[in-house]
Amino acid sequence: MTLDFYKYQGTGNDFVIIDNRTQFFSKNNTNLVNFLCDRKFGIGADGLMLLEKPEIEGDDFKMVYYNADGNQSSMCGNGGRCLVAFANFLGIIKDEAQFTAIDGPHKATLSNGLVSLQMQDVKEIQQEGEDLFLDTGSPHHIEFTGALDSLDVKKQGAAIRYNQKYKEEGTNVNFVEQLSANEYKVRTYERGVEDETLSCGTGVTAVAIAASASNRTSGESVKLHTRGGELSVSFIKDGDGYSEVWLTGPATQVFKGEIVCKL
Repeated sequence: MTLDFYKYQGTGNDFVIIDNRTQFFSKNNTNLVNFLCDRKFGIGADGLMLLEKPEIEGDDFKMVYYNADGNQSSMCGNGGRCLVAFANFLGIIKDEAQFTAIDGPHKATLSNGLVSLQMQDVKEIQQEGEDLFLDTGSPHHIEFTGALDSLDVKKQGAAIRYNQKYKEEGTNVNFVEQLSANEYKVRTYERGVEDETLSCGTGVTAVAIAASASNRTSGESVKLHTRGGELSVSFIKDGDGYSEVWLTGPATQVFKGEIVCKL
């Protein structure tokens, strides 16, 4: 069978997107998702998303996200932004959106080529030495370091992701270099991809909040440089937690295509 798909990227974090409003795509076909995300035998992507009809009143659509390994996963920030851009392309929305993902409801806006996505509130931040751990829709370990360009992110990220503390549930791992009071460079090892990705939306969101929680920044807007481009995160510090968390950056359609596969 021939499958129509779209390819999107948000600061180098790339996704296969399928319009599944007719529910033709099997949600349990792990091998198919893995094949489509494979960069040598399939289309190639960090993950795959389905845009589906909304199940909750007031929503514009529903987001279903899979990691490249074929398993349905936790929230993807750059993926959510790309799906909003796709919904705009389909004419489902104009400059505002409301949708539900695996971690709950989200709002988004589109302006001047940028998509801003409201992330979930963060109420709990764990700190152990200089490292932090928090959940921004997906779990993230944060390690502030230097000499980021020469770091072996895949090797060191995997060592943390599979260590005794995280091996049961797994975690994404972010290595961070501070450039100025409100500016950081970030490299991320993503579980499910099991490698470094050019960018991670929930990751840079976690980094911005971790920088605030550890008193590395006093502002409520942080600029993040990833290998795939620039993102920004704004938030309101609410006691020990964080609310009104917004992730902003570009989301671009790369191409539309069709692929022969077994559905």
